[in-house]
Amino acid sequence: MRIVLATTNQDKLGEIEIILAGAGVELVSLQSFPDVCPADETGRTFEENARIKAVSVRDQTGLTTLADDSGLEVDALGGLPGVRSARFAGERRDYDANNRRLAAVLRGLPPEDRTARFVCVACLAMPDGEVHCVRGTLEGVIIEEPRGSTGFGYDPLFLVQEYGRTLAELGPAIKNRISHRARAMEQIRDILIKMRGAHAREPFD
Repeated sequence: MRIVLATTNQDKLGEIEIILAGAGVELVSLQSFPDVCPADETGRTFEENARIKAVSVRDQTGLTTLADDSGLEVDALGGLPGVRSARFAGERRDYDANNRRLAAVLRGLPPEDRTARFVCVACLAMPDGEVHCVRGTLEGVIIEEPRGSTGFGYDPLFLVQEYGRTLAELGPAIKNRISHRARAMEQIRDILIKMRGAHAREPFD
């Protein structure tokens, strides 16, 4: 099965390729379709935005499309930055600026008030109109100063308490096993494997 990944984010693309390895699919970057117009992410939830992106690219390419929408929910901020995670500090999608702003707005809060979670909703839009959406989460705490040099986005501020390290300190091997995106994509992987098995059992004409 050939699947279009509805993203131009190379960091995200690399993670998804690793997680879906062995699912028996050919992953194609959105960069292979220069005429595809990106969808406006007008949804108010991760679910709405992921579905919008998947269906839009599916309709333009005619191919099975996988899209995700992900971000950080901080309890002390009422769930913000949420769907605005990539643009928390402005429209430039600057990782460092987003981290600086988050650290600033939480300054002075004790650890017990810094609980947060990463959320990823992944949607698989099929050519026949069927859409499968799944959700993955990872609980953690926002620390005061960034730590670690791997990962991207808010990873340097997101402490995974089970390991006592931030996602940026854990490295890709562990992150791609426990992250919100890994948990969502593992569900997508199971869906794809089941589909492959169903097709293999279909009788020949």
